[in-house]
Amino acid sequence: MIHFKLCRWKNLLSTGNEFTEIQFDRSPTTLIVGQNGAGKSTLLDALSFGLFGKPHRDIKKDQLINSINKKHCVVEVEFKIGASDFKIHRAIKPGKFEIYQNGNLINQSSSARDYQKFLEQNILKLNHKSFHQVVVLGSSSFIPFMQLPSHTRRDVIEDLLDINIFSKMNGLLRERNGKIKEEIKDISHHIDLVNSKISTQNKYIKNLESLNEGQIDDKRKNISEHKKVIDETFNESRELGEGLTNRMTGYSKTYEKLNDRLLSLRSKDIQYKNDITQLVKNSKFYEEHDDCPTCDQVISQDKKTEKQEELKQNAIQIQTDKTKASVAMNDLNISISLVLDSLNELKEKQGQILSNNEKIAVLQSEVDKTQKEINSLSGQNGDLKRAKVECDEFRESKDSFTERKLKYLEERTYNEVIGEMLKDTGIKTKVIKQYLPVMNKMINQYLQVLDFFVAFHLDESFNETIKSRHRDAFNYASFSEGEKQRIDLSLLFTWRQVAKMKNSAATNLLILDETFDSSLDVDGVDSLTKILDTLEDGSNVFIISHKGDVLENKFRSKIEFIKERNFSKVK
Repeated sequence: MIHFKLCRWKNLLSTGNEFTEIQFDRSPTTLIVGQNGAGKSTLLDALSFGLFGKPHRDIKKDQLINSINKKHCVVEVEFKIGASDFKIHRAIKPGKFEIYQNGNLINQSSSARDYQKFLEQNILKLNHKSFHQVVVLGSSSFIPFMQLPSHTRRDVIEDLLDINIFSKMNGLLRERNGKIKEEIKDISHHIDLVNSKISTQNKYIKNLESLNEGQIDDKRKNISEHKKVIDETFNESRELGEGLTNRMTGYSKTYEKLNDRLLSLRSKDIQYKNDITQLVKNSKFYEEHDDCPTCDQVISQDKKTEKQEELKQNAIQIQTDKTKASVAMNDLNISISLVLDSLNELKEKQGQILSNNEKIAVLQSEVDKTQKEINSLSGQNGDLKRAKVECDEFRESKDSFTERKLKYLEERTYNEVIGEMLKDTGIKTKVIKQYLPVMNKMINQYLQVLDFFVAFHLDESFNETIKSRHRDAFNYASFSEGEKQRIDLSLLFTWRQVAKMKNSAATNLLILDETFDSSLDVDGVDSLTKILDTLEDGSNVFIISHKGDVLENKFRSKIEFIKERNFSKVK
């Protein structure tokens, strides 16, 4: 279980250069109030950035920095897992990312992405989406579980049930099978080559007794040299061809993605031009007209000035966006050029392989021609004993390659059986089937507590079926915002219970962002309050709300955010 202790931040969004600190485990229930823009929801961005390196709301990471101080944005999150205390320190301008365990800095990986992967997979054991399904509800920028696509819903449930290890195992198995496939392909090439050598050698042995010794030596030397060149050329082609197809596929996909992004930016650039044209047309109207064509009233000079200034500011903003788009398109053109260069380089390797194949064909033709010349000679003796020894060596080599191939084929067969078990339709589905009835039962219990009497059911693909008392079938989108929020709340509390049962993503922290302010009616608010009162001991609930005067007496403690001199702080 993750026990969150505190979060502190400075120079984040509207917060100034002094740390704002929220202690998570101080009170079972805490009401967070403040006027619009006072910084109440900054807690969500601080927590999300601290744990996952990305904002909670739909903004870019650089936009988290306070627009006045413009540097030294710092977030620290402290939590406890088992007997270990952890502290995460992140900063922007200058950038910094550190993880401490029991006061000691954990060695950082070669890149921040690997370090973040270590944090999510080895310490938190959940990702950004799963964390917010268990901890946060109600924010306008947060996507509830029922609005996620089916495959993302499944990812969340796999995290909660701690069965995503099977997906990782399946990925490793596919990687191993890919290597086995390459090994089998390589061995098959060797077997074909040895078969060709055995065939040539058998023909050579048949006619060797009738050949002149001197002529035999000369022609055998030629054949040996040709075979040596064939082997060298074959090995060169094999080295050139290693991973060539996968790399070309990867670069082709990269080119398609970059080109799609370029087309999108070009579309935006055209839209920006159209918007500027419209702004110029509107500005010209106020310059040339004194009367409103709709209401026939006189347009005052102040109104004209105000409208023209507004149009000017809009034009500046659009021009700024257009410039950014142009820079991005230029960067994409450079990237596309680099990808095309790489593709051309790989195509040159392909051409070299084709050239080598032609060379091998010519040399093999020379070998066959020389062999025919030897066969045309008669009445002469050759080194039959040595030829037979070489032929036996070729057969032994073929037997060795064949044995290795059979072992790889057997391993691949076993892996394919294991792979079927590790697929979504295998072990994971069996585990999910065991938990689905429990989940559906919990969801419906919470819905009844929230006075929403419907029969809610999730199937194995996590598609919902909702039936009313009259057995009419609905889906999530059929309901009002208040009813949807009751469903979202029921799912949130269910996921927390499942996480506690599995001890996978269990945590003491729950944050409801303006949930009491939105679509819940009076009965819904009372029912939700009852649920919060029944949460297990050790839970710490934070409610962000504008209704401080109504909700103040319903919670143990209160935190008020205010703004002084354009900076947010705790009163």
